[in-house]
Amino acid sequence: MSSSPAAAEPRKLRWGVLSVSKFAMTKLLPATRKSERNSIHAIASRDLERARQATHQLGAPKAYGSYEELLADPEIDVVYNPLPNHLHLEWTVKSAAAGKHVLCEKPLGMNAAEVKQMIAARDKFGVQIMEAFMVRTHPQWLAAREIVRSGEIGEVRAFISGFSYFNTDPANIRNVADAGGGAIYDIGCYCVTTSRFILEQEPSRVTCLIDRDPTFKTDRLASAILDYAGAQAIFTVSTQSVPFQRTQIIGTKGRIEMEIPVNALPDRPQRILVDIGGALDRSGIRTVEFPTVDQYSVQADEFAAAILGEKPVAVTLEDSLANMRVLDALLRSGASGRWETP
Repeated sequence: MSSSPAAAEPRKLRWGVLSVSKFAMTKLLPATRKSERNSIHAIASRDLERARQATHQLGAPKAYGSYEELLADPEIDVVYNPLPNHLHLEWTVKSAAAGKHVLCEKPLGMNAAEVKQMIAARDKFGVQIMEAFMVRTHPQWLAAREIVRSGEIGEVRAFISGFSYFNTDPANIRNVADAGGGAIYDIGCYCVTTSRFILEQEPSRVTCLIDRDPTFKTDRLASAILDYAGAQAIFTVSTQSVPFQRTQIIGTKGRIEMEIPVNALPDRPQRILVDIGGALDRSGIRTVEFPTVDQYSVQADEFAAAILGEKPVAVTLEDSLANMRVLDALLRSGASGRWETP
């Protein structure tokens, strides 16, 4: 008796990439290539030779010398947009108009008005667009939210986070003000989205103190308070301080400490600490460990599932709009010296 043929593996979504940015080439694309439901199909650069080198590095079959050529390729299902922040709107909308789904790097736009234009493009062209907040699909953040929801740490009173790195390269796009550089756009956005994710509400008002680089004019240091109902989120971010990141979620009965809240390591298990009772000798701490995952692979597969209609998008554009409104208000507060309403 002959055996029945094996079921064919589902086709992987084919990704096209706009640019050969260092982050894309070293972090997101290798991880996406290893994901279960996606493949890197084409890479575009305004320098064709750089695109060819990138495709060779990642094993992608196609290289293009312009973004327009990539968008015209009918075989591409998904476009990844890691361009500088001030180009997110233009090329996300153009990708949507070409019938491509889009994963766009954070922050999604330069302001809330730009995100509204992306929502209009999504609705007009019937595609999925998602902001690349990989933290929102990482198991450690999903677990932290479930612990908060369970009531184990009581009512959350404070969400405290710090995130910094040191970069004074004038050629680095993070130090170019007109391109959307600076600490709030680059890393403050994580503090905002994770506080909203855990507290599951929007801040009613925010205030922010900003120190700007005298040459770059970017916010190299920013400290903020977000006023939530019954809770406060406090964060400090810097582009010119020792590399550091940590998050504390403090409740009436206990707290959760996120050891590596944003750049979770892809080659070892991650863990969070749950401290019930707050004993100063740390005797009440429970460690929750998570299996090794690459959060960019997880993000790619979650986005693929949304594109295929299997589950909702992990970060909706409406959520991104709410996040951008907070970033806008923080920047306004930094200029005005007053509390601002998102």
